[in-house]
Amino acid sequence: MITRPMIAAVLVATTAVASAAAGPLQVTSSILVEARAAAADGTTRIALVKPSKVTPGDKVIFVVSYRNTGTQPLGNVVLDNPLPRQVAYRSANPGSPAPDVSVDGKTFGSLETLRVRSLDGSTRAASPNDVTSVRWRLASPLAAGSQGQFAFQAVLK
Repeated sequence: MITRPMIAAVLVATTAVASAAAGPLQVTSSILVEARAAAADGTTRIALVKPSKVTPGDKVIFVVSYRNTGTQPLGNVVLDNPLPRQVAYRSANPGSPAPDVSVDGKTFGSLETLRVRSLDGSTRAASPNDVTSVRWRLASPLAAGSQGQFAFQAVLK
């Protein structure tokens, strides 16, 4: 079981790093879990909430939020989120574009294009468990005052 202080430590380890110039780009990361509740109409509503505890095998959602607080557009914005060893990547969260991923922190691409080298020198296709970092690159400059977010799903090991 992981408690709130431990969740905070994982969150600090996964704070997104923006490669744009420091200053007007504000980036925050949060770790959330799905909470299901019955609605009056008989459906089930799902909300993302801060977890009070998580245990190995629990699904968590990492949300990376960004905002341009400056007066000029920001170009070449890259948001990189390294994963701690206790977390295994699974997929982009519904509604969020798929990130580029890395298995070594240096080479990024879609998971299907990455390979992992074994101790014997052979290579194999990378799996979600091999992912060490996720990254999004904004396709166009981020206008002054604009904001957005990306999210991905992971599992606590």
